[in-house]
Amino acid sequence: MSELSALEALIQALRKLPGVGQKSASRMAYHLLQHDRAGAQLLAQALSQAVKDIGHCKSCYTLTSSEICATCLDPKRDPTRLCVVESPTDKEAIERTLAYKGHYFVLMGALSPMEGLGPQDLGVKALFERASDGVVQEVIMATNFTPEGEATAHVLTQALSKRGVEVTRLARGVPLGSELEFVDLGTIAHALFDRKSSH
Repeated sequence: MSELSALEALIQALRKLPGVGQKSASRMAYHLLQHDRAGAQLLAQALSQAVKDIGHCKSCYTLTSSEICATCLDPKRDPTRLCVVESPTDKEAIERTLAYKGHYFVLMGALSPMEGLGPQDLGVKALFERASDGVVQEVIMATNFTPEGEATAHVLTQALSKRGVEVTRLARGVPLGSELEFVDLGTIAHALFDRKSSH
């Protein structure tokens, strides 16, 4: 491999990262090679090790270096609640709130016919088995409020409801501390629709 093609290969590899275009990838590649070769070596080793060691939890499908992740093994968690999220980062976001103490199922994506992602690509069969195990009493749909996330929540909610599973959806509403005049109309409409009693 020539010097030029090795550099181009590095730039193209960096472009695989979300939100990184040609310019950003070039800037990163030149920075690593010009100013931080030790950092580049560390990055290469860490990536190689992670790809080798990290797989999916057999219970919730999140990323982990163990067969079963620490969250699923925690005996203090409520096994009757199952929160369905799109990605491990969504799971971590919910964990940071310290408000949820149940279990998770990580879909690793959302339904997206445009990208060729159907139910078979999201581990839906495993979700149905988990939700129907006789232990889970409530499935909380915590997919994103994007068209794909909404479609995923709708399809899964219908399928789970037919199996007799109680399904709830994260409420949408006005962010805490915000003023209505600055909140987008879609959020206000959803907050009105999802309103609850103040008793």
